[in-house]
Amino acid sequence: MVLEMKIPSPGESITEVEISQWLVKDGDVVRKDQTIAELDSDKATLDLPAEASGKITLKAHEGDSMSVGDIVCLIDTSESITEIETDETESNIESIKEEKTQITQSENISVTPLARNIASEKGIDLNEIKTEGQKITKDDVLKAVPAMGASSDDSRSEIKEKLSMLRRKVSERLVSVKNETAMLTTFNEADLSNIFEIRKKYKEAFLQRHGVSLGFMSFFTLSVTRALELYPDVNSMIDGEEKISYNYSDISIAVSGPKGLMTPVLRNAQKLSFSSVEQEIKRLADSVRNKTITVDDLTGGTFTISNGGVFGSMLSTPIINPPQSGILGMHNIIQRPVAVGGKVEIRPMMYLALSYDHRIIDGNQSVGFLIAVKEGVEDPENILMDGKIEKSLGLT
Repeated sequence: MVLEMKIPSPGESITEVEISQWLVKDGDVVRKDQTIAELDSDKATLDLPAEASGKITLKAHEGDSMSVGDIVCLIDTSESITEIETDETESNIESIKEEKTQITQSENISVTPLARNIASEKGIDLNEIKTEGQKITKDDVLKAVPAMGASSDDSRSEIKEKLSMLRRKVSERLVSVKNETAMLTTFNEADLSNIFEIRKKYKEAFLQRHGVSLGFMSFFTLSVTRALELYPDVNSMIDGEEKISYNYSDISIAVSGPKGLMTPVLRNAQKLSFSSVEQEIKRLADSVRNKTITVDDLTGGTFTISNGGVFGSMLSTPIINPPQSGILGMHNIIQRPVAVGGKVEIRPMMYLALSYDHRIIDGNQSVGFLIAVKEGVEDPENILMDGKIEKSLGLT
């Protein structure tokens, strides 16, 4: 019996996916529920499991766009599957994955995509390339002696590759923000001395009690949810000629992953404690980086927080995540001299940026919102914790 495997529906709003990577080869023997491919949608990367055991025949190539319901492969279930064949298939999956990230199994050295492409074009064996670090770069390949007598003097190259569906969708949305919204950005700065003191005093006890670190994101997230309650228009969005307002705060958290920037959603953040925020953010971030994030985790969101500071950004103008109306940009923390009580002191300072849609949010509301966030992170003990630090951190 030959089973036709079709592209499943990842979610209500997704009608098309792209074959990102086959994890098996044509003619391999697969077993039921084995992951045979990775699919890119405009929201996430999804695993495609085999629906039955048998010999597989691929009906699409990597990079092909397919609609939900299209036949992606055939599985001949009449093929007998021995333990040896299963082991060989598992080895094939590992070898395909490893070809894209390592030179050999004996050396844990990764290769950048650009270096791999140049080596392939020039016929250079990656196993013959020597590198001082743990990653082979473009320069390492260009310094190597090419195979088959090719010249190593040619250091110029040009690589053209198709953008992933996720990257194309992100590009479309970013352009649409510029064309369809009246986006403005307002700035402020915050003194994070009190957060530093709280973290210094309670971070070890917090880690032991909750199993996660006490980071900055919980302070900023709870400050944002408070500010959204004070300025509800920031927690709204435009739908045609109507304004939709929300009495809850679903906060999208920008996370950088293997497939690019994603914004998983922290549901009902206004009801979460410091420990719950940290635990949920860690779960979502791990899911993005491990490529196990679900469409449901990425759907929705009423406001976004983006922390460019983790990459060293000192100041930026974040772009609104449509159809939302606002996004908070966090930046790196710098020890700077500031005037405190008529004296100059060195304080840990962070620039804050709020980009907002001026069609629905007035200037006084945007400024007031950012000041409310500033108040929360500068005086968390009184504003966010009601004077009860240990209780708020779940340590009593």
